[in-house]
Order: sequence, then structure tokens, then C-alpha cells
Amino acid sequence: MFNLYFTALKSLAIKETNRYLRIWVQTLVPPVITTSLYFVIFGNLIGSRIGEMAGFSYMEFIVPGLIMMSVITSSYSNVASSFFSQKFQKNIEEILVAPVPTHVIIWGFVIGGLGRSVLVGILVTAISLFFVPLQVYSWVIVCVTLLMTAILFSLAGLLNGIFAQSYDDVSIVPTFVLQPLTYLGGVFYSISMLPQVWQIVSQVNPIVYMISGFRYGFLGVIDVPFAFSMTILVLFVLVLYTTCWYLIERGRGLRS
Repeated sequence: MFNLYFTALKSLAIKETNRYLRIWVQTLVPPVITTSLYFVIFGNLIGSRIGEMAGFSYMEFIVPGLIMMSVITSSYSNVASSFFSQKFQKNIEEILVAPVPTHVIIWGFVIGGLGRSVLVGILVTAISLFFVPLQVYSWVIVCVTLLMTAILFSLAGLLNGIFAQSYDDVSIVPTFVLQPLTYLGGVFYSISMLPQVWQIVSQVNPIVYMISGFRYGFLGVIDVPFAFSMTILVLFVLVLYTTCWYLIERGRGLRS
């Protein structure tokens, strides 16, 4: 039975991986180009006038945030678009009737989002080397934060795909929710620079904890205690995973 489930998981994960690799010009290249523009505009042009932040050059300070921003966007959009496409084309029904647990279905899609986001993160990191030297305070913290964030937003994308009724529904959340939260999550500034009231408001934004933890892994500076950031990440993953499992088990929005 385990071999059957593993084969199903491997097949679904390979299918999801081949999907974004087959159209790599659309899935891997755009985040690299966009982030390169951020490096040029905010790093070289504006950063040279800002000077230092938290003891580092502005360019060094924003690199972790830009990498994390590309990881968040890639993991979310990959799963949301893939799941909804299969639901729209009625292919998802073939997966639902297969003799495999819901956990296998969820992880098959999550692995696809995880793989794409990690590839994008590596590519963006490679591009950043043209602008700043790579320095890492802790590879363990960097990898753990990146993987947890990619899993979280893959699950969030899956949740979006479950509820979406049209392709517009898939794009609404990234445009009007995800992007504003990311920009206000400390990508381009330190939360400690904000007035006390806005620091408290920022703590409601979950992306603050991800970017803070990821920057800590690179630079050794942090706005929020790392243990607390990881706790928030784990809680969000558990809540989203449980919600996705429940909705797929009940067939909410999946069975006509």
C-alpha cells in the first residue's frame, strides 16, 4: 500500500514539475527579470543615496527580502493556477476518484510549488551576486525559512484554487492581497524604523515574520525573534494544510 501511495505522489509531483519546466520562459524567467530591475533601481540608483541600514549597505539589506518575495509569488501562483486549471478542465475529478489519500494529492501539488519557488530563489540569488557579495549568517536558518515559506504559500495557492470559480479569481488574491502584504512586510525597510503604532500594525502581517527570519539567516539581523517567527510559520502551515485537507475531503467546489 505504501508503494502505491508513493508511486501516486511521485507521479503527481513529476507532472507538476514538468508543467512549470515545460514553460520555463513563463515560470522561471519573469521573476528573475523583475527582481533584476529591483536590484538596479532600488539597489544601485536609490540605495546609493540611502546609505546603510542595520549596519549593512541598502543593497545587501534588501537582497533577502527580494529573494523571499520571488519565492512567495512563485509558490503561490504555481499551485493556484495549476489546481484551478485542472479543476476547470475537469481533470481534477480523475485525481479525486483515484484510490489515494487526500494527503497525497495535497503534497503532490505542494511539491510542484516548492520546486518552482526553490529554483526561482536560486536564480534570484545568483543574479544578486552581480550586485553584492554573498554572505550567509546561517545556511540552516536560510533553508528552513525558505522551505517553510514555500510550503505555506503553496498551500495558500491550493486554497485559492479550490475556491476559485474563474481565472480572475486566481489573479485577484495575488494582486490585491499578496502583493500589498509583501511590500509592507519589510522587503525594503526595517520594521524597527517605523513608529511604534505601525510596528504593532505590521505584526498582523504574517509576511513580516518570513522576511525577518530569512534576513536573519543571511545577515544576522532580525526585527522579530526567530523562534517566534518559526512558530507563526508552523501555525499557518498547520491551519492551511488542515483547511485544504478538509475541503478536498468534502469536495467543496470540486465536485459538480
